[in-house]
Amino acid sequence: MTSISPVSARSARWALAVLTLINLFNYLDRYVVSALVESLRHSDLHLSDFQLGSLVTAFVVVYMTASPVFGILGDRGKRPRLLGAGVAVWSLATAAGGFARSFVSLFAARSAVGIGEAAYGTIAPALLADAFPAERRGRVFAVFFSAIPIGSACGYIFGGWMDQRFGWRAAFFLAGVPGLLLAILAARLADPPGRDGVSGPAPAGSGGSPFQRYAELARTAPFRRAVLGYAAYTFALGALAFWTPAFLERVRGVPRADATILFGAIAVVTGFTGTFAGGWLGDRLLRRRRQAYLWVSGVSALAAAPVALVAFTAASRPVYVAAIIVSETLLFMSTGPVNSAIVNAVPPDRRASAIALSTFAIHLFGDVPSPPLLGAISDATSLATAFLIVPAVIALAGIIWIWAAVKGTEIALEI
Repeated sequence: MTSISPVSARSARWALAVLTLINLFNYLDRYVVSALVESLRHSDLHLSDFQLGSLVTAFVVVYMTASPVFGILGDRGKRPRLLGAGVAVWSLATAAGGFARSFVSLFAARSAVGIGEAAYGTIAPALLADAFPAERRGRVFAVFFSAIPIGSACGYIFGGWMDQRFGWRAAFFLAGVPGLLLAILAARLADPPGRDGVSGPAPAGSGGSPFQRYAELARTAPFRRAVLGYAAYTFALGALAFWTPAFLERVRGVPRADATILFGAIAVVTGFTGTFAGGWLGDRLLRRRRQAYLWVSGVSALAAAPVALVAFTAASRPVYVAAIIVSETLLFMSTGPVNSAIVNAVPPDRRASAIALSTFAIHLFGDVPSPPLLGAISDATSLATAFLIVPAVIALAGIIWIWAAVKGTEIALEI
């Protein structure tokens, strides 16, 4: 079993604490716009549902296209400096959204957020994977990725609260400020060397151009299957993250402030519970099953699908609130395990690149198309009709991960 020295253990724990805190603000800044959807729709910008959905696409397109660049830099360069620069850039871009005077200027500001978050989102998990041994990565990533629901919920709650009292512009201004201080902490972290763990065989060739490196990763079957399921999962999660407060207000008649706070509170509780449960269960089962991370991801997603269907079709408030809680808990159980499966499927010197390619793929096929697609369906029919797509895609993610776990087990038996 891999171990780390007390000194490096302290550095690893400090890195986990700092990067998790930054990840919280990462998702606060990312989802603060979701709490402002209805105010932006009725503001002097006069945005349609399709334009509102496109604000997510603007961010994600830049985020996913910049990620491969930072993946290569993260495998070859000084990771803490890149992290610090990324945090500073996205924080300034978030604040710039408050100065928007048209759809184009707001679109540009949200696009720029993607540059900074691409640096952070690709490099931070790779640094943590190198800081901790393989048998602890499920729990480590559970801690790190627990910031996703908590930060997202803070974005909804903070954005809704600021919007009600000071307007949507103030929400953007104040959301970006803390990141400038956090950028300094990120830049001062230790940069651990690559660590051997439960990894698949290295792709053919150890060097080559960035294109060759990514092509080799794409040909790695365990990596490819895990990412394919992750893309379907991200499609569903992106749609839910952006549109659920608006769904609660328009379809269920929940007042605007209550809708953002209700969904934010649910996201905190379910995200914290589900993410930790999934990470703990994945690490525990890994002792007996090599594909434990994929099994946990697949079964939990497949179980979430029918519950999500109830959540978006039931008219009774107690029923749909309970269904949202259960389905979100099950969905968040996938977060730590699937990311552990991805980093464990590649060699240490490919981890930042693997996360970058995964980031590119899951957003290209996931939350780039899902918010504007649901917005377009909503414009043509209703938001209630648009939401019926989500449970089907969640089920698809579960099926793909279970298939990947079965294929991985078959290969292991053959070997």
